[in-house]
Amino acid sequence: MGDTYTGKPRGRQREADRNDARLFQAAREVFAERGWDAPVSEIARRAGIGMGSLYRRYPRKELLAQRMRISGMEQLVTQARTALAEESDPWVALVRFFRDALAEQGTGGPLLPLIGGRLPATDEVQAAARQLRAALDDLVDGAHRAGVLRADFTSADIPLLLEHLTPRIPVTGERATALHLRYLDLVLAGLRTPAPGPGQPTALHGPGPQWAELRDLWNAPDS
Repeated sequence: MGDTYTGKPRGRQREADRNDARLFQAAREVFAERGWDAPVSEIARRAGIGMGSLYRRYPRKELLAQRMRISGMEQLVTQARTALAEESDPWVALVRFFRDALAEQGTGGPLLPLIGGRLPATDEVQAAARQLRAALDDLVDGAHRAGVLRADFTSADIPLLLEHLTPRIPVTGERATALHLRYLDLVLAGLRTPAPGPGQPTALHGPGPQWAELRDLWNAPDS
């Protein structure tokens, strides 16, 4: 079964997508609470999915985690492309992307600390990463050309910024999203280029991340 779908999913595929969404959220929560060694049975229990169904789709924990990060990248690509297509103002498109991305993160917290460095960079992972970089490059390049985004902010800053903006906090999902969006507003105020005159943004501390550095954070060594 492919990883991208054309048309509207039907029947079993729709059910599989719903199961995946529950599994990914449950896995984030369980990994955050109990670490990578948490039993898969706890993920299935919390997702309300039978072990047989889970193992038919993901025979190993690594396959589930790998699909989680690929799905996460695909979702960000869709959100970035949608924002670019539907918003003519580059700043509005960038803001919309961030808001959409944070609203979909759920309550499990950042994924990088949970599975970063554990999984190989498969061909599928690398293809998803290339698509993500291209989409984020387009978002940032458009905002730079319009002069509304500080020049020292790069597309590679976005994945890490999203990780920082989605800490796991002990509140309900709706309240967690509200808090995440509150701090996004503060960050966006620092990212936007001010009007000419006094108050130009202070230079960011240290060089920004490179995409190669992000690959090293996510992928298992020598993969």
